[in-house]
Amino acid sequence: MLSSSSTAVKNLPLKRKLCFLLKLVCFVSSVLIFCEFLIYYVVIFQCRWPNVKSGAHMVEKETSASVLKAIILADTHLLGEIKGHWLDKLRREWQMERSFQTALWLLQPDIVFILGDVFDEGKWSSPQAWADDVRRFQKMFRHSVFTELVAIAGNHDVGFHYEMTTYKVNRFEKVFNFTSGKLITRKGINFVLVNSVAMEGDGCAVCRTSEAKLVALSHKLNCSQQKPNHSNKRCSDVEKLPASEPILLQHYPLYRKSDAECTGEDSAPPEEKNIPFKEKYDVLSQEASQKLLWWFQPRLILSGHTHSGCEVLHAGKIPEISVPSFSWRNRNNPSFIMGSITPTDFSLQKCFLPFESRVFTIYCAAGALLVILVLAHVQLLTPPFYFAQRLISKHKAV
Repeated sequence: MLSSSSTAVKNLPLKRKLCFLLKLVCFVSSVLIFCEFLIYYVVIFQCRWPNVKSGAHMVEKETSASVLKAIILADTHLLGEIKGHWLDKLRREWQMERSFQTALWLLQPDIVFILGDVFDEGKWSSPQAWADDVRRFQKMFRHSVFTELVAIAGNHDVGFHYEMTTYKVNRFEKVFNFTSGKLITRKGINFVLVNSVAMEGDGCAVCRTSEAKLVALSHKLNCSQQKPNHSNKRCSDVEKLPASEPILLQHYPLYRKSDAECTGEDSAPPEEKNIPFKEKYDVLSQEASQKLLWWFQPRLILSGHTHSGCEVLHAGKIPEISVPSFSWRNRNNPSFIMGSITPTDFSLQKCFLPFESRVFTIYCAAGALLVILVLAHVQLLTPPFYFAQRLISKHKAV
């Protein structure tokens, strides 16, 4: 009897240690699961599809089946083998993968648009590096057959104009089925895909081909809408498209002097807002911008490239939304746009992802608490606590 009691007493500290270790493992696991998985559901669950307001010219109210639900994001910048650090890749690509997969599961969009700079080193990458980047992209942005994904070429995908070659453009088009001047029509809504890098206006081979396709598409759309400057004779042999004013999707924004007029928590930092934009580098040239507005007279323009949010009006009536970067690498508060779109109207709502700084703060707080628990367990914090207890006891005695 005495022997068994002695063994039980000896095993008691071991059981306490194992119990404490189990509690630490559960605590660390809970923090990891929340910060790396659950937080995306908590944040994105708060996003809601905007409602489309029915205009007076509509015969009947739009039904939910006639509304196209679109997610628009930009500038994912998947790192390559040249500049990509493995830890940066691991952290930021996991963030984008979890954000995208959570958004698909919770929001169930009909279509997703990525407005260029899908990759960071597409302008440099070798065939093998390109294949590896594409493989990683397809894993991160996998989607069901019920959701369509459309990507637009950006300067980091095919190079700035002076780096762009037919080979790089064809390589991108082969993977993403993208062609500048391509029309995508869904639920009677016309989307025009523009390779804005090819809007240089210098007559290069890629530029000529791209502009020719855009002009031809402009003619089709204008004939379908029966614009006054298009006679019936000129439109007699033209394939008719849905008579819906198009939405332009491109990487470069149309020309604007700077981001000085941009507002909102995801706009450019104050120290960058007044820096003048360089034409054909930060934004399209004034000439190219006027061409696109004249050719298509769009009802909405969606662009990326600046990594910051902005909303401007062109010609006093055509809105352009610059979509911020989707990656923590470029922003502490990345986001995407949710659009409810019909052939005659649209409504947009921004959905923010978890802030990187908040996730970091949670980890720091959890780490500090973990250290305190360990020190308390090994009784390294006993003297201060004992001193405080003595002070309280004396105070009560008095």
